[in-house]
Amino acid sequence: MIIDDLGIGGIDVQLGPFLLDVIDQQSQNGLLLITSQYPKEKWYDLFADPTIADAILDRIVHKPHVIQLKGESMRRVRSRKR
Repeated sequence: MIIDDLGIGGIDVQLGPFLLDVIDQQSQNGLLLITSQYPKEKWYDLFADPTIADAILDRIVHKPHVIQLKGESMRRVRSRKR
């Protein structure tokens, strides 16, 4: 279920508060790793509830260390080698 909710369809209204709780707890511990294929400018649009989106994004964009990966998909590279 979580994979579908975090996928192309966005983050379901019911999943948002749970995700906020997890992110809040982990951000207080100082260790949080988030990966995304979406540009951060589009993250807000993934959330069904704008209040939850504000709260979550406030916590994850406060002090980020962003690593932007570039290049071709490893799946494509590996499929050509077969």
